[in-house]
Amino acid sequence: MLASRAMLVPLATEPALGPLQAFVLGAVQGLTELLPVSSSAHLYLVPTLLGWPYAGIAFDVAMHAGTLLALFVAFFDDWRRMLVDAIGSDAARRREALALLGMLVVATIPALAAGWLMEDLEDRLRSVPLQASMLLVFGVLMWVADRFTKPGRDDRVPGWGSALAVGFAQCLALVPGVSRSGITMTAGRATGLSRVSAARFSFLLSTPITLAAVLYTGVLKSRHLLAELPASTILIGVASSALFGFLAIRFMLNLLRRTGFGGFAAYRVILALGLFAWWAARRGA
Repeated sequence: MLASRAMLVPLATEPALGPLQAFVLGAVQGLTELLPVSSSAHLYLVPTLLGWPYAGIAFDVAMHAGTLLALFVAFFDDWRRMLVDAIGSDAARRREALALLGMLVVATIPALAAGWLMEDLEDRLRSVPLQASMLLVFGVLMWVADRFTKPGRDDRVPGWGSALAVGFAQCLALVPGVSRSGITMTAGRATGLSRVSAARFSFLLSTPITLAAVLYTGVLKSRHLLAELPASTILIGVASSALFGFLAIRFMLNLLRRTGFGGFAAYRVILALGLFAWWAARRGA
């Protein structure tokens, strides 16, 4: 999910979500934002399929505060070491830390620019056929990039080529169903990173873009969100998102040390085919 002016679209007037629904949607956010399966698609489709009110993009992004907390906790040591080394006396460590920080900054810029320029793209593209298509197409691309790329470089610093490719690929996450983590990990694998290195850089890159989204929404949308939902309900969603997001990160990194992205690609394809069938049945009813 990317920071964009689409977050300023007013929420639809619908019945407010209850605490249990907020908890479930927080869990969905935490898991699907950080696993390569598309959070935007799931956060739209889960309430649609269950008949729950869709609280809107602002609530989706509010739950990103939980995802952000999960990222900070999971990668606290990485960020601390990066910042300490960047101002430390060891020249080799300083060069490496500054290079990684520079790559993260540069790789974040395309997504921020795309989110600003294409302000309402995400809302206009929220259709089941499109989301199913993106799940299918980018699920296949994920499998291809992982299957036909060598084990790859297990680098802490990915290199400027990989960083730029991942940064520009992140722009595609504006389209629901693509998956920010999915497309960035795919780009990392396609440019020669190992599975774990691609996932690690994707998670580190997720931190600034998620922070931007949370700050943007918090400053410009918080009054509308609090008018629609009780603060306690929002906090339940945020806490659930943080818990399940942290578990998703640990699960993903442990899994990729043993196997590849095939299971996630298969899930995306199966879900896409199921959504096509459901959509066709509804149209024919």
